[in-house]
Amino acid sequence: MQISITLIIIIITTIISLTAMSNPRMLQDMIFYPPAVKRGQWYRFFSCGLIHADFGHLLFNMFALYIFGEGKINTAGGPVYLGVEFKFLDVFGEKGKWIYLGLYLLALGASILPTYAKQHDNYHYRSLGASGAVSAVVFASILFNPLMGMGLLFIPVYIAGFLFGILYLVISSILDRKGGDNINHSAHIFGAVFGIGFTVLVCHFWADYPVLDYFFQQVRAVSFRDLIQFG
Repeated sequence: MQISITLIIIIITTIISLTAMSNPRMLQDMIFYPPAVKRGQWYRFFSCGLIHADFGHLLFNMFALYIFGEGKINTAGGPVYLGVEFKFLDVFGEKGKWIYLGLYLLALGASILPTYAKQHDNYHYRSLGASGAVSAVVFASILFNPLMGMGLLFIPVYIAGFLFGILYLVISSILDRKGGDNINHSAHIFGAVFGIGFTVLVCHFWADYPVLDYFFQQVRAVSFRDLIQFG
């Protein structure tokens, strides 16, 4: 049985995150710290995505990555995979798993570039977590499946993915401007934007797959019943 790229990322991130939680020196060497990046430690754009503030932070990110990256559901005929990794395999063939890995890794760095531009001289700023890359996977999933139901844990109300994505970006932008909550909302926003842009470009140049056309076809056909669902 071949293990998915998504599960490999989750396993590696979990091991490193749990280790760093009990090793302050390791955490400080990997965390995104703009002055250190300015001194040439560019690896921090990526290493910061392998560590998390606490177990809850890690669990939330890895659960979201599993749901939208692998998206396995069990049916009478066996497991069905709905996640982005397997959609990439459908669109690009075997090389889809490497394109998916490229999406995740590049999103780690791209999502935090605006943070670096803003905080490069801030000796008090630090950031960690895989949220930017996870946001890229989530929004790539929305691009492929804009009508899938999305919501919050333990709340049995789901809205269409494209509407959830709009609300997510609007709320994240408001919270980013407000500040003060120790969450890098900017990384969430730019990770999401990167995920959309990356997916559109690779589908166009490497597969001639009109993902935007399919997205808008589904959105134009949406009914109110598709927008809100109660589970």
